[in-house]
Amino acid sequence: MSFTVSPIAARAFAILLGLFNVTAFAVEASPLPKQTDAFIQSKCVDCHDGPGGDGGFDARALSHDLNDPKTMQRWVRIFDRVRDGEMPPDDSVEVDPDEADQFLVNTSAWLHDAQKSHFDQVGRVQSRRLTNAQLERTLQDLFAIDVPLARLMPEEQRFDGFTGLADHQSISHFQLDSHLTVVDAALDAARRRVMEPDNEFRRDYDARAIARKNPNSRCRDPEMIDGKAVVWSSGLIFYGRITSSTIAEDGWYRITFDATSVNTPNDSGVWCSVRNGRCVSNAPLLSWIGSFEATQKRTTHTYDAWFQAGDMIEIRPGDETLKRAKFAGGQVGAGEGGPQKVPGVALHSMVVQRIHPAGDIDVARRHLLGDLSVSIDTKKKRIQINSEKLFADLSKQLRRFATRAFRRPVEGEELKPYVQWMRQSLDDGADPIDALMSAYRAILCSPRFLYFVEPMGPLDDHAIATRLSYLLCGSMPDWTLTKLAREGKLRNPKALRGEVDRLLASKRGQTFARDFADQWLDISQIDFTEPDRKLYRDFDTVVQNAMVWETQRYLEHLLETNAGAEKLIRSDFTFLNSRLARYYDIEGVDGDELRKVKLPSDSPRGGLLSQGSILKVTANGTNTSPVLRGVWVSERILGTPIPPPPESVPAVEPDIRGAKTIRQQLQKHLSDVSCNGCHQNIDPPGYALENFDAAGRWRDQYLQVNGGKSRRGLPVDASFTMADGRSFQDFDEFRSLICEDIRPVAKNFAAHLLAYGTGAAIQFADRDDLDRIVKDASNDDYGLRSLLYAVVTSPTFLNK
Repeated sequence: MSFTVSPIAARAFAILLGLFNVTAFAVEASPLPKQTDAFIQSKCVDCHDGPGGDGGFDARALSHDLNDPKTMQRWVRIFDRVRDGEMPPDDSVEVDPDEADQFLVNTSAWLHDAQKSHFDQVGRVQSRRLTNAQLERTLQDLFAIDVPLARLMPEEQRFDGFTGLADHQSISHFQLDSHLTVVDAALDAARRRVMEPDNEFRRDYDARAIARKNPNSRCRDPEMIDGKAVVWSSGLIFYGRITSSTIAEDGWYRITFDATSVNTPNDSGVWCSVRNGRCVSNAPLLSWIGSFEATQKRTTHTYDAWFQAGDMIEIRPGDETLKRAKFAGGQVGAGEGGPQKVPGVALHSMVVQRIHPAGDIDVARRHLLGDLSVSIDTKKKRIQINSEKLFADLSKQLRRFATRAFRRPVEGEELKPYVQWMRQSLDDGADPIDALMSAYRAILCSPRFLYFVEPMGPLDDHAIATRLSYLLCGSMPDWTLTKLAREGKLRNPKALRGEVDRLLASKRGQTFARDFADQWLDISQIDFTEPDRKLYRDFDTVVQNAMVWETQRYLEHLLETNAGAEKLIRSDFTFLNSRLARYYDIEGVDGDELRKVKLPSDSPRGGLLSQGSILKVTANGTNTSPVLRGVWVSERILGTPIPPPPESVPAVEPDIRGAKTIRQQLQKHLSDVSCNGCHQNIDPPGYALENFDAAGRWRDQYLQVNGGKSRRGLPVDASFTMADGRSFQDFDEFRSLICEDIRPVAKNFAAHLLAYGTGAAIQFADRDDLDRIVKDASNDDYGLRSLLYAVVTSPTFLNK
């Protein structure tokens, strides 16, 4: 199905582009306080005089125009460094404590008042549109479809990990064209779904149907051995594909199969991966579906996955520690026992059936057509609307759809252009269902759909419902939340806390921990680097995905149990399966299901900083850098912002031979005075994590690489001194020092929740409210659920 661009859609697009071409509103700022100016002149100018001042900062050229975001940021940085005692340095000029306090009081009031005045005029959050993931889920919920749509959109810009910060979102004609493509794909999928016949696809396979058809062929399908379809441990690409499972039609499918291990290792089962794709050289990418541990006991495994037409299933041993079979010309397997007696997996049977996670046909028809009386001919792919009051019934359904799409009640004037467009289509001879779909398309091109509609000042109940739903579910409000908004109950803190509990317990809210971790902790970037397999031989995709699940499940558990913020830093438990436990050198964990595991007393694991997913996304795949990890931990966990380094300071090039430790390489780098102010915050967490390698395993020595071969090199030294003078000898002592005052960690967690939920990073004028949020959760040891409650009931969350 295709549409022409309606005048309504074209006008909506013009509005969208206009939103990003509005001249910034300038607020008349109060003048620089005299005490602030006097402090700068007497305490800062000596060292920061002219373009050649320390750190490239010229105090004499400092602007006072707080309407300029860079000027505001610079003044906030000055305030913070004076507050933290970093400036002026002790050895440069003597500062009377009362004088410093007076500077902080006056400067704080100046910055706060200027920013609040700006908020009062234009709002704290500017125009914020749905992210790719939010748009996909919203269209899926609108139409009860399950087609993945985000893949049709251009990649989004991330800032501090987040894709939904309004100040860093952009719009262009290319993106608007992509939006049309996505809308059309959703409408097409919705129409196809309601016209599908009742009979659904299902195919049952015995082992022979799974295996290669010609036992002597050089096929990469499983081979038939002793009544089972066997796949050996091998490095051959696409080996383990099941050609007979090739899917004819795009959709979600449930795969169920029985498996056992072959030539089982003494210390574990045979860990296998399940993937799908075309499995041919001109389409080499495969999508991850899941993993399992095959044992000598026959077990059943079930997975749900999206398939495109032409995709097939691949099931194979995925444990890189297993001995591998040799192959020649694509031939693997040589009869019973297998080549070289290597481990393998035997498939006994399999069932593939089409599923519809978004709901059955009745649900899809109700979402698309509402209460309209229709006759559907599934053979001719036609929808006939049966009505004596056709236009009135169509208009009623259009209002119902617009109310859901705009996430608030629609007044007559708002709906009028879409009704007129539908009437014109009918007058031009369009089929009634086509006229309705065309009006739907115009609605889905409106800024009221693509953007958050948030009034100035306190949010109304519908805007609160929308913020809360997109925070916790990544999609539009459901019926219950919408009903509370209509009744005006969502400014009640008790009602909001109740909705937090309800949504997190729902199927839609079960994605919150995953979605938030993907952005806050950069878990979505886990594939950005690939550990060098020659250096990290035990690492594989099975381990990597278990690492991701560990972090997601750990965060879910902390929210479910209202665990204190200290658990973000350290705990005596984590979530493991047998493969990840073996990778972490933790004994006594069996099975392929992720479960809560109490850690040995001498284990360095427990808490986010020791989890493999975090350690991998903060390394480059080959080596580690205390600077990169230190900046990440400071900003994402400890709440210490790190400004970019001066342009004059070059980056450290790692010694890939391992002849020098990173500590030795950084000594000269840190001799620059302009570096010390930042590195006193960066280096402690960076060095504390040095016992973890780039693939997340514990190490006592660095690897030294010579002639392509690696061996143990120099010892790791994880000791350092904190910015406040406290010292630690190892990672565990570092965690203990952080946990002596966990408030900054709790505050940082709340700050990232607010940024994620409102679409705006924490600004200077938000600090008082953020402090109140943390104080509200203090009686619960800064529990993560308590912090979430305090966030969604805070003025910052409930105001534009």
